[in-house]
Amino acid sequence: MDHGQWKPAKIFQPREEAARVNEQAAPGRVGDVRRRNLSLVLDSIARNGDAKPSRAQVAAGTGLTKAAVSSLVADLVESGLVSEVGLYRDGERGRPGQGLELSSRRGVVGMEINVDYLAVGLVDLGGNLRFSSAVESRNRGLKPGAVMEHLGELADQAKAAAAAEGITILGGGLAVPGLVDEQRNIVLSAPNLHWEHEQLNPQALLEDAPLGVRLSNEANSAALGELWYGDGPADFLYVSGEVGVGGGVIIGSELYTGPGGSAGELGHIVVHPEGPTCSCGGAGCLETFAGQEAIFEAARIPEGSLGQRTELLLAALAANEPFATRAVRDAGRYLGVALASSARLMDIEAVVLGGHFAVLADWLRPAVLSSLERYAPGLLEPENLTVSRLEHSGTLLGAAGQVIRTVIESPFEFLVAGKPA
Repeated sequence: MDHGQWKPAKIFQPREEAARVNEQAAPGRVGDVRRRNLSLVLDSIARNGDAKPSRAQVAAGTGLTKAAVSSLVADLVESGLVSEVGLYRDGERGRPGQGLELSSRRGVVGMEINVDYLAVGLVDLGGNLRFSSAVESRNRGLKPGAVMEHLGELADQAKAAAAAEGITILGGGLAVPGLVDEQRNIVLSAPNLHWEHEQLNPQALLEDAPLGVRLSNEANSAALGELWYGDGPADFLYVSGEVGVGGGVIIGSELYTGPGGSAGELGHIVVHPEGPTCSCGGAGCLETFAGQEAIFEAARIPEGSLGQRTELLLAALAANEPFATRAVRDAGRYLGVALASSARLMDIEAVVLGGHFAVLADWLRPAVLSSLERYAPGLLEPENLTVSRLEHSGTLLGAAGQVIRTVIESPFEFLVAGKPA
């Protein structure tokens, strides 16, 4: 699967008819009208994705006049947000039109901090993953400054890759495994990193990027990546399996985070009241049975790098070794308990497994389904328990995609200096 394949119909939702502002507005509002119509046109181009619509098709889809669309597209092309591609005819008659697409010469850097690795990816506006890099890094207990410095080295690689391909970086997205205050760039709580109310300076990673760097939760970003790039349905629960276990809730093709931003904390659902103490301070959480470290420990996998331990676990499972098979079976059983409760509470009919759950799916999935059938019979059909095909790129794609959406909503900010409003 091409992980850079854009899914425009999901990331950019059609605006209401009321947003289609009449161009004959009062003179004092002409600037505002043009701003909104620029966004409307760019949104239309993005939603049509691979179809590469012509100016005439954009006009038909937005309700704007052909002349207005031509003027707006000229600005978007000059600003570098839109590219003209090819020539084709809309029908039997008329002059051939040029197709339009989001530019491959503008991009956003997606970045991720996790407990045992760091990753970056360069995503162009057309949704193509142009560069990616990941390194193992034991970040638990390290000061944020040290982790950010190391991440900065990877961000420099992304910047170098962008320069080599002539891509201008507009901004970045940084995902972390914890609750965040996006507006103040504060990690409120990341238990597995041992971070509490830690102030970050993500803008320093991409100092010259006009949109700066947006902070987000790792599981939420992965859920959005699945929605936009991974054939995710309109309503689903994404389960992120790393050292911790996270969840992202998608309802009506939109991310649901709850009033306090903490919806989807699947890893801290209690699945065994008498279970072990969790990093969150509670006991018996799903994470203590199905988190990456919990599985390695129960499977008696020796210490080592993440890659080494994963290979050893997979080899043990292939050999049907009892400790490994029992560890993964138990993880699946408890995951099924948590999913049964979540599905009943949120009326979610589909679940997508990511992270190490995707890697272990062949051994994990039967136990999950058995548990679901016992605790929530008929609630989740087996075919609706799927595995992400994005592997570990989903979080990077989702983090970058959130910033790309900002570009679509405010293209006026990127017009060439001196162009009229």
